[in-house]
Amino acid sequence: MDSLKPKVGVRSASFLVVSVIIGSGVFKKIAPMSQELGAPWLVILCWVLAGLISLAGALSTAEMVSMFPNSGGEYFYFQKIYGRFFSFIYGWSSFAVTKTAAISALAYIFAQSFNSLFPLPVWGSDESFLGIALFQNLSIKLLAALLIVLLTLLNYRGVKFAEGLSRVLTYSMLVAILVFIIAGLTSSKGSVQHFTGSSNTMTDQLGGWDLIRAMFVASLGAFWGYEGWNNIAYIGEEIKEPKKNLPIALMSGTLIVIFSYVLLNIVFIYIMPIDFFIGLSETPNKIAAVEVASQMSGQIGMVLVALLIVTTTMNSTNSSILMSSRIMYAMARDRNFFKKAESVHPKYNTPDVALFIQAVWAIVLLFSGSFDQLTDMLVFASFLFYGCSALGVILMRIRRPDIERTYKVIGYPFVPAIFCIFCIALFIITIINQPGEAIWGLSLMATGVPVYWWLRRKNGVS
Repeated sequence: MDSLKPKVGVRSASFLVVSVIIGSGVFKKIAPMSQELGAPWLVILCWVLAGLISLAGALSTAEMVSMFPNSGGEYFYFQKIYGRFFSFIYGWSSFAVTKTAAISALAYIFAQSFNSLFPLPVWGSDESFLGIALFQNLSIKLLAALLIVLLTLLNYRGVKFAEGLSRVLTYSMLVAILVFIIAGLTSSKGSVQHFTGSSNTMTDQLGGWDLIRAMFVASLGAFWGYEGWNNIAYIGEEIKEPKKNLPIALMSGTLIVIFSYVLLNIVFIYIMPIDFFIGLSETPNKIAAVEVASQMSGQIGMVLVALLIVTTTMNSTNSSILMSSRIMYAMARDRNFFKKAESVHPKYNTPDVALFIQAVWAIVLLFSGSFDQLTDMLVFASFLFYGCSALGVILMRIRRPDIERTYKVIGYPFVPAIFCIFCIALFIITIINQPGEAIWGLSLMATGVPVYWWLRRKNGVS
């Protein structure tokens, strides 16, 4: 059986981490976060804390991937720690909802941003069948589907080819973000008083349990912005010297994103007061970064930021397609998925069938219109799996101290333990505050149980 070959160096791997994380979240989420928190310093604090917690997760994951560099990331080393059933549920959840829905959402936001620059024909109908409006915003959905198909074909042609595009887009994206930050901080339209004020529309000051609850709810938006820092582990087999380079890529890429996100939100608040973003949360079709750019530079600023969002969403979609498909490939290789998905193209050395299965399902979610709800409700479920990764660091230190670890998490055992505690708290508070979404999300994950037993019987696995 053919296997995937190492082709990606440490610098390219670091930029893949950046490219898969920076999508649309940082440009949009300040509005709902402001509505929840009501104070600019709390919004910035939330982005800082979410970044540090994500970094703690990345550091913990780095130790796991230094021990088990392989295609599939968590799916592979969850087998080593928790067994085949748990690793399958993780892989199935990634395929059925979290990773494919993220691809759909990013592609849709790309199409929306493209439409703001170059208006598309107005096609479609609001008529629904079983609550699903298949033809709503049809022109935008068709463009998003076209992007998924084209990027899948690009990844089909080879990881180096796709990674090359990602590298060019990432360089362009980081330069554009740097220009935006400098322009914002030097703009005469800004005011430092925006940082010390609080909302005039929110009469109640947050404190005690209400503040904790609000921070956790707001952090769901921030964590959607940081989502994807673990994806680089999915292509472990294709990284050169993975035991050394994967941890470096995870840490350096996550740190670049944290600094970028915090500075961007400082610019947003410097230019506009908190009540502007609270009001913006009532108009979900508007993007905070575009509105801020409009205040800074008028129509030219809006166009430039819309172009930036087109670039970031295309880049993040490309990187997500590249890396997430390796989960299905790894599952099929273990006879935990449809057998054809273990195919490796003899010429391009890519998981060709897995890529196309992923594309088809992402497009189904795209036309169902359910991807936004799915990604929102399953951010908390993703952190359940992230917490299991950090717990795995502690368990493997106890069970298998003999395994070679080219990287050991800084601050052990406190860093993985604190991350685990946070993941549990986020999970519980989400269930308390959003029980319907939480139960629905867990039910979607549970659909993997009958599939697991059916595949076991079909493939004759004992």
